[in-house]
Amino acid sequence: MPSELAAKTCVPCRGGHPPLRGAEITGLLDRLGGGWRAVDEHHLEKEYRFKNFAAALAFTNRVAAIAEEQQHHPDIYLAWGRVQLRIWTHKIDGLTESDFVLAAKADAALP
Repeated sequence: MPSELAAKTCVPCRGGHPPLRGAEITGLLDRLGGGWRAVDEHHLEKEYRFKNFAAALAFTNRVAAIAEEQQHHPDIYLAWGRVQLRIWTHKIDGLTESDFVLAAKADAALP
């Protein structure tokens, strides 16, 4: 079941506020679910597995379309049968709620 975060919209970060830390990150990770992890309180990371390259590429293209729509772009690593996403807000070099929203939308794009 997709996280309720997937129904939200990413909000552009204008800077001027600190990135999320500690309990804020933990709470959003709990709401997100799905095997995401926060690395050094800096970025979210998850690897998806697929049956072949074509399935991995199709998922990558769905995530790319979501990223364009939300104007929030993850780092995407595509390989045979797998896709790795890394998400953070570059403007503040850390995590915001929008990073968790984009992660939930990526999960919802799974076939």
